[in-house]
Amino acid sequence: MAMNSKNPVSKIGLLDIELNFLTKLLFGLMVILSLLLLLVQPLIVSWLTVIQFNRYLILLSNIIPISMRVNLDFAKLIYCFRLSIDKEIEGTIPRSSTIPEELGRIQYLLTDKTGTLT
Repeated sequence: MAMNSKNPVSKIGLLDIELNFLTKLLFGLMVILSLLLLLVQPLIVSWLTVIQFNRYLILLSNIIPISMRVNLDFAKLIYCFRLSIDKEIEGTIPRSSTIPEELGRIQYLLTDKTGTLT
């Protein structure tokens, strides 16, 4: 009962964590490149500088691959579906989209004599 009194932890896969880190890194790179492009031009302090900075951000926004997130989620969906229809492991029901990722990162597989996996 004490274990259920805590707030549930949201499970997130390592690929999602890595993708979030790369997205933040690319966003920082995009801001730095926009600032460098502003410094190349003659410095005019006015509201036009803000507009020019926003233009550079919009132009460089293609650096961040949004489709990678969609492709990753779609691949997880397909992998879970393939696990559920696999004839060699009938009755498998993936209840989380991170199951294929976790199965790919298994280092040790322990079992007792009844066949319970740990």
